[in-house]
Amino acid sequence: MAMKSFKPITPSLRYKNVADFSCLTPKKDQPKKPRSLFVALKKSGGRNQFGKMTVRHIGGGHKRMFRVIDFHRSKIDIPGKVASLEYDPNRTAYIALIHYIDGEKRYIIAPLDLRVGDSVVAGPASDIKPGNHLPLSSIPVGTLIHNVEMVPGRGGQLARSAGGSAQLMAKDKEYCQIKMPSGEIRRIHSACSASIGQVSNTDHENLSLGKAGRNRWLGVRPTNRGVSMNPIDHPHGGGEGKSSGGGHPRTPWGVPTKGYKTRNNKRTDAFIVKRRR
Repeated sequence: MAMKSFKPITPSLRYKNVADFSCLTPKKDQPKKPRSLFVALKKSGGRNQFGKMTVRHIGGGHKRMFRVIDFHRSKIDIPGKVASLEYDPNRTAYIALIHYIDGEKRYIIAPLDLRVGDSVVAGPASDIKPGNHLPLSSIPVGTLIHNVEMVPGRGGQLARSAGGSAQLMAKDKEYCQIKMPSGEIRRIHSACSASIGQVSNTDHENLSLGKAGRNRWLGVRPTNRGVSMNPIDHPHGGGEGKSSGGGHPRTPWGVPTKGYKTRNNKRTDAFIVKRRR
């Protein structure tokens, strides 16, 4: 899939590019979807149940409906046909509408090279081809996978964003070694399932918004630098002129950033074979 650029007839168009969406099914050709596949999203503005802002820089954004994605792939040995490939405003990857032979319709994360009309199936005896979903014990070593479970039956949690993929590196009794998109190698139980292939929309990393307005459409509000604030507002604030803040970079609450390790989960440390760094 290619990116579409624009002639720089305005400053905002000079660096702007968008996906050309040529691999997706046109709106007029998409089949009718059941209402159960859509859920209304309520905006939080980054505020919790008490109205206190707990996440900064969130607000506004275009109204959107949430597409219910089947991360569990629980329809074992029931073939389905790809009816359409669609854009999802809630994620970077594209999604595929699957029509199963028993009449049910579900959305799944669309892998690279999946086409309308292709057949997909979940189960231990499935073929090793993009879109199929199998237990790790049934997948050959070296295969690229996505939508990987961390706990059997919980549903896929790893390698779900655009262009992402994990790789099955080795099998050892009850556990498999998986190389994450970050480079970390981790042990995951062989009863966990994963989908075959790399996630679609690999050109997403080349996306250039081009103007601040496109960030506002996505619900991202402006971010102010700490060094431009007063000392009461940020540890980097204050000083004469353009002072750099001094010391190690910190969050507004004093926690060091940029390389400072905050991971503290001894329960799952044993599953990490090799760190990403």
